[in-house]
Amino acid sequence: MKSFKVCYVSSEITPFAKTSIANGLAATSSALPTALKEMEQDIRLMMPKYKSINDRKYVLREVIRLREVNIQLGDATRVGNGKTAFLPNSKVHVYFLSVPELFDRKGFYVDPQSGEPYEDNAERFGFFCKSVLETLKLLYWQPDIIHCADWSTALIPFYLKTLYKDDEFFENTRTVLTVHNLSQQGVFDKKIAKTIGIDSEHVKSGAALELEGKLNFLKGGLLFSDIINLTSSSLTTNLLANGDPAFGMAEVLKKRKKDIFGIASGADYATWNPLEDKLLTAQFDAKTLAKRLENKSTLATELRLNDDSKIPLVGVMLNFQIADDVRLVQETLPGLLKDDVQAVVLNTGEFRSITELKDLQKQFPGKLALRERMDKRIAHLLLGSADITFIPSEISAGEQFHLNSMRYGAIPVVQHSGSLADTIHQFSIENGKGNGFCFDSPTAEIALEAIQNALQIRDSAKAWARVQRNAMKTDFSWETTAKDYLKLYEKAQKK
Repeated sequence: MKSFKVCYVSSEITPFAKTSIANGLAATSSALPTALKEMEQDIRLMMPKYKSINDRKYVLREVIRLREVNIQLGDATRVGNGKTAFLPNSKVHVYFLSVPELFDRKGFYVDPQSGEPYEDNAERFGFFCKSVLETLKLLYWQPDIIHCADWSTALIPFYLKTLYKDDEFFENTRTVLTVHNLSQQGVFDKKIAKTIGIDSEHVKSGAALELEGKLNFLKGGLLFSDIINLTSSSLTTNLLANGDPAFGMAEVLKKRKKDIFGIASGADYATWNPLEDKLLTAQFDAKTLAKRLENKSTLATELRLNDDSKIPLVGVMLNFQIADDVRLVQETLPGLLKDDVQAVVLNTGEFRSITELKDLQKQFPGKLALRERMDKRIAHLLLGSADITFIPSEISAGEQFHLNSMRYGAIPVVQHSGSLADTIHQFSIENGKGNGFCFDSPTAEIALEAIQNALQIRDSAKAWARVQRNAMKTDFSWETTAKDYLKLYEKAQKK
């Protein structure tokens, strides 16, 4: 196996910084580098040093070479510092790049008080991208690959091919850009371009970093990176075939279609292992599924549900910030709960209170429970006890809840799109194949039909045992995913 020197750059890395809006960015930026390190790859991570990152808790240490470094971009020069630590329980180095006036704030992208994005986000992440390249030079560490993640790092490929195009240090460095969410693009007023080292010619109408009259970080990354990954093979196929949903990037993707790939993210089986999960009342595996009833009883007590082992339980994984998903769940639940069924709705995103869901809870006492904040213990108990997990979209799946639920024997019912379509395959009672249930149209009628179909099959002990076995043995480990990324790195090196 070929060994690469990889600099993995992300604005979020678990456990240091994580939000819900980036669709698994933080988890991937931790799990993938760890898997690559275990495969003898020389990988190092870089991220901003946010105010919330506790130096003592994570044992951050100063790096002498990275103390009080002048970083010039456009007409401005700022002083930055670098610290380092290890990813917990690994040997993966993480470099934290600090420009206090830009990142010493409570929020990562959004001001918690106003709820609005910081006005200087273009400057913040432009300087971060530039500081990554300067840091590599100061460390005298020449990576074969700089792996960028999402819009906040997307200027790195652009800078390499413009500001650093004649720099011999990066002569053999290639870039890979992974996009977890095409709708998050880093869109700003074009007036800021010069401030962050972007010549006006690049933001003219139709130019590389211009889209709909705005400066667009992601467009630049898509056009200047050597290889692109969209985290879903089916999404990639659909985008290249019909350009939908490309969020305005259809033409850009067509230009780069030969360099676009779709590798789905893996599952964190170290954290999500029902046989060793200490957050469960009862641990279990595929041979001891009856123990799941103990977890169900605990969950019922904590959430004030009727404690009845015979009643099917549906776990609803819902990002409360996604209006279409909220609408679908609101319209689906009444038809579901009128039958002898219980449901727990768990928010996989940022906190939000939804009056309509609270009203439904009052309408169905003892049958419906809500968690408006992501609750780690409840999440584990829910997967360890639910018969079905209803996941309305890829974004609501959060950090791979569709994969984790399968490992726990909670059978997913999902919208057949994106990475959900890559990983969840319709169960057939005729041939016994499949690991879940799917619906194509995001309407309450179609979603309810899919859930009720799954519940009907649950009534057959033999068929349900088969779909549970299929789901629990499905392997989406990061080791498998990491091997696919190594192939992308090889493709990038040939550019």
